[in-house]
Formats: sequence, C-alpha cells, structure tokens
Amino acid sequence: MNAESVAPESDAQMFNRYVTPEIGVLLRVARTMTSSRSDAEDLVQETMLRAFRSIRGFDGEHARAWLLTIMRNANINRARRTPVADSLDEPELLLERTPSDPAVLAERSEFDEAVRHAADELPAPFRGVVALVDLDGLTYADAAAVLDVPIGTVMSRLHRGRRRIKQHLIERGLAPRKAART
Repeated sequence: MNAESVAPESDAQMFNRYVTPEIGVLLRVARTMTSSRSDAEDLVQETMLRAFRSIRGFDGEHARAWLLTIMRNANINRARRTPVADSLDEPELLLERTPSDPAVLAERSEFDEAVRHAADELPAPFRGVVALVDLDGLTYADAAAVLDVPIGTVMSRLHRGRRRIKQHLIERGLAPRKAART
C-alpha cells in the first residue's frame, strides 16, 4: 500500500477551518439583528455552539451561508422565547464616522442626522436589508440567507430602502434632485 491515507479532520479542526474565520461577520450581522451588544454576543455564541454540534454534517461548501442560516434560526427561537422590539436602539450603527477633521465632522452632522432619521423611519423589512448589505457588508446571497428570502427580494428591498433614504435627503436639501434630461 503506497497510497497515503489522510486522516479525517477532527470536529475542532473543521470548526477552526470553517467557523472561526466567519466570527467577525457573525458579530456584525448579529448586532444588526439584535437590540444590544450583549444580545448579539449571546446570539453568536449560540450560533457557534450549534455549528460545533453539527459540524460533522456540514459539507464544507458555503460556510458563511450555513452559519447565517444557523444564526437566523437561533434568532427566531430567541424571539419566540423573548419578544424583542423591532427597532435599532443604537443609531450609531447606521453610520460610521471616519473623518477626523472637525470641519468635516461639523458639515456632516446635519447629513448624518438626516440619514439616521430616514433609516429609523424605514419599514422593518427595508431597514433590515439596508443594515445587512450597506452596514454589515453582506452579499445579497448572504443577506437572503439571513432573512430567509429570495435574493430578488433582498435586491428589491434594498433598492426601495435606499430610494426612501435618498428622497428624505432630497426633501431636506441634503442631496441633489435628479437633473432634468435635455
């Protein structure tokens, strides 16, 4: 027997290969799905426990989608046990402030507040998709897996959510109206 046999990966090795690299994404998505940092951490912990228990049944393909599905189901179960308010309690999740120049920050203040207000006013389905795709950086496919909806629904909700935010900004003079075609 000259053929080398490869020992199968242990559960811990599979977990480290497929789950560990996705922890950052899981935390961002959980933060979007829950109302507090501690709830998000609890949800990620529950997701990781479930993933570890079922790692042997995982085929090694599309780890992120697999984990996000586990997270969505865990979140649904948590919601059944404890009803959660359907809002984002911490508006700082909606915008990241990266400039350090005080003048730039001052100019953005009114704009940031208008975006926060517009995002807060979105119906929950639009707000959730905007948060997952635009803030958490998920792909359409991953957002669809989290929400358990078709990709087309994600695209439609994202388009309509962005359009509503833009309209809110236009009404406040913070975004240009579409230029008339000549």
